[in-house]
Amino acid sequence: MPNIKSSERRVRSNERKAEYNKRVRSELKTVVKKAISAQEQDLVNKDDIVKVAQKKLDHAVSKGIIHKNTAARRKARIAKTQPVVE
Repeated sequence: MPNIKSSERRVRSNERKAEYNKRVRSELKTVVKKAISAQEQDLVNKDDIVKVAQKKLDHAVSKGIIHKNTAARRKARIAKTQPVVE
């Protein structure tokens, strides 16, 4: 544990930020999975789901939670997913 008061505050601040980042990353994974499954199943509202996923990815990049290339890769995976033909 730090001895300096500002360092103690910094530890608490970092814990809050880490918790927030973890929550956002988890939500991103869920949204991307939903978007990919919507694309594969060719749902009626798939465009809205994909748009939400892309927006959340872009927001995470702007907040510094994920790297921009990571977001670009995930957006590309969503876009290239094709519906399953049975």
